[in-house]
Amino acid sequence: MTNWVFLAFAIVAEVVATSSLKASDGFTRLTPSVIVVVGYGVAFYLLSLALRSIPVGTAYAIWAGLGIVLVAAAGWLLFDQKLDAWGIVGMALIVSGVFVLNVLSRAGGH
Repeated sequence: MTNWVFLAFAIVAEVVATSSLKASDGFTRLTPSVIVVVGYGVAFYLLSLALRSIPVGTAYAIWAGLGIVLVAAAGWLLFDQKLDAWGIVGMALIVSGVFVLNVLSRAGGH
């Protein structure tokens, strides 16, 4: 269970870092730039801990899928980036895939 918590926090750290990457304005703003570097460092460290028991393919699929959805949500909330109906449908499919991988598939290693 702990490794799944590591994965969840790794995803959050990656989303914060990626959102800060936009705010860093090409690494010209100090605070967001520091958040990017620290956030990615924390994200990859926690991912490495999660990989102790979660298969790499499963962990990466969850990382990427939820990261896409959460970064898009952050872009919408923080940077006023619009999502059209097809974008929302696509993200719903990604979330559905993460659900299938975690709940229905035996590939998740749980």
